[in-house]
This record gives sequence, C-alpha cells and structure tokens, in this order.
Amino acid sequence: MAVRRTVSKSQAVARVGAKTSLALKERVKELSCLYNINQIFETFSISPDEVFQRIVELIPPAWQYPDLASARIVLDGRQYETHDFKEGRQRQSADVILGGKSRGIVEVVYAEGKLPGDNGPFLKEEQSLLDAIARQIAFIVERQQAKEERAQLQKQLMHADRLATIGQLAAGVAHELNEPLSSILGFAQLAQRNPRLPEETVHDIQRIVTASLHAREVIKKLLLFARQTPTFKGHVNLNNIVSEALGLFEHRFENEGIEMTYTFCPRMPEMTADAGQLTQVMVNLIANAIQAMPEGGKLKVLTDVQDMYVVCVVEDTGVGMTEEVLDRLFVPFFTTKEVNQGTGLGLPVVHGIIKSHGGKIEVKSKPGKGTKFTIRLPIESDAIQESKEEL
Repeated sequence: MAVRRTVSKSQAVARVGAKTSLALKERVKELSCLYNINQIFETFSISPDEVFQRIVELIPPAWQYPDLASARIVLDGRQYETHDFKEGRQRQSADVILGGKSRGIVEVVYAEGKLPGDNGPFLKEEQSLLDAIARQIAFIVERQQAKEERAQLQKQLMHADRLATIGQLAAGVAHELNEPLSSILGFAQLAQRNPRLPEETVHDIQRIVTASLHAREVIKKLLLFARQTPTFKGHVNLNNIVSEALGLFEHRFENEGIEMTYTFCPRMPEMTADAGQLTQVMVNLIANAIQAMPEGGKLKVLTDVQDMYVVCVVEDTGVGMTEEVLDRLFVPFFTTKEVNQGTGLGLPVVHGIIKSHGGKIEVKSKPGKGTKFTIRLPIESDAIQESKEEL
C-alpha cells in the first residue's frame, strides 16, 4: 500500500513537473517573440512593409502548436501573412488601436480540425501576447507617422527659408535695376519725339521701349514676389474677384474645349484685401490651368468659408506635375514652358501675394491626374458673423 502511495505521489510530481516545464517553455517562446519584435523595431532602417512582414513570421513559433498555426496582420487595408496562411474557424485576434480607433487586427489561425484543450487550442497567455504584439504594432505605426510628419515639416521649413532668401535677393536686384531701366525707358521715349528720325531708327527705338516695358513688368513681379510692393487694401468679396477673373477667359474656355464649372459660397463675407492683387492671383491660376489642358478638359472653381478663412479651390484635369516640379513651383524663373512662353514668375507672384495677405496656398498634383490649388485667406470674425446674420 505504501508503495502504491509512493508511486502515485511520484506520478503526481512528474505531472506537475511536466506541466511546469511546458508552461515555462511557452513563456520562453512568448518572451522570445516579444524580444525579436523589439529587435526589429530598434533596427528601423527597413521599410514599414518589411517590418510588419517580419513580425507576422515571428508569431506562429510562439504559439502552442507552431507547426499548425499561421498568422496575419491587417493594417489600414493592407495584409501581411505568413507564407502558409490558411483561413480557419479556430482563430485568435487583437485589434490594433491608434488614437482610440481600430486601424486593423493581428490574428493567429489554426486551419486544422479540433485540437486538444478544454477551452480550445488557445491559451489565456497567448491572448495577452497577441494584445502586446498589437500594441507594439500600433507604436511602430505612430513612430513612422511622427517620422514622416517631422520630415514634411523640415521640408516645408527649408522651402520657406529658401523662398525668403530668394525674395531678399529678388528685391535687391529689382531695386538696383529700376533706376537704370527708368533712364533707358525715359531717354528712348524722349528720342521718339524727334520728328527728323529715319523710319528705321523709329522702329529700333520702339523695340527699346517695348523691351524696357517688358523688363519693368518683370521687376514689378519680382517686387510682388518679394512683398516689396505696397498693397491698396479695401473691403472685397472673393466671389466677385473670382467671377471677374473667370469672365476674362470665357472665350478661351469655349475655343480650347474646356468645361468650366464653379460653385460660389452663398454666405461669403467681405474681407480686407487688395482687389487688384487677388485678381492677378486668380488670373494666373486660371491661365496655368488652361495651359495644362492643351487637349481640353475640366476646370472646377469653388469658394467656401472654413473656420476663420475664405477658401478658393482651382482644380483642373490637365497634365499634372511631378514631385520634382512641385518642389520648385514657387521658385522665381523656374518654368516647364517652352522658351519665350513664360517668365517663371507667375506662381512665385501668386505665392508672394497670398503671403502678403497672411494667407496660405497648397498644391496637390500627380502626372496625368491634374492639379488642385487651394488658397486660404484670413478674415475678421465680425465679418463672418455679419454674413451669417444676413442669411
């Protein structure tokens, strides 16, 4: 009898030991999985897609039946699966939560039939591990987003600094050229008054006058870009500005096969701005849109009020622009047009005018997909209130 009790006790101890050993083995696998994921995270020199693909391959070995398990990560509509992934009814999952919202899931699936286990093939600890993996994935996504936002901000700061430097240079050059150019133009116009000049000389002097006037316009645009030209601000309505600018191009729309649609905000408040300069902004943007659609297309213009800004959007279905062109879009004298087809000052002038009014200009474009300009100009809060009361 004593021998039987000793054997039973030994068997019980052996079972406890085996169970403890199995549990320890499972914990080691789980910790190894988290450690390896952390190593991938620390060496974040690879692309996010490669990071998530490596992570998903690390998951099945940490589960109770690694040879039968497969895993999948679904994130923002993209899927990362183990090479042998198969759908199955026995599955365990955890949500990837960012900003309080689910952006995807991470799941483990057994494609086989019934596996051992009173409560199914999954352990409670495995769910905790899956939750930890989902949190780590969310952290990786947040870090990547922060990295991209930081890079974009740095790019914007460099662009603004470059434009400011070019603006200072442009203003200095324009002021230096203004005086001698005025003298050239003045003396040429004075010489034209001489009635005894030969006809050929009269033509040559007219060429000097024409070239001088053109150069003076270039200088004016440089000064506008550099915000060195005084503005004459008054109360203006953006709807009226846009309507007048569109009216200048009615025949061109018809002749060049461009379908133009516009939507005006019915409660547009007045704002303090230079009507002439804003008209120049709209004329430049519309002219650029037309030139971007040599085979015809669609032009959409709309105005709106958003928060403390009046907004104007000019969108075309033209040839679009590459990232390289977008990066240099507001740099003076940069142009993609043929020689003698443009000075490369139209959009820099637009940029200068918008900035001088305290506004913002955004551009979105893709080759073959068209271009969208969005302008935001600040308005006074009382002007918004007055426009609401009029409705």
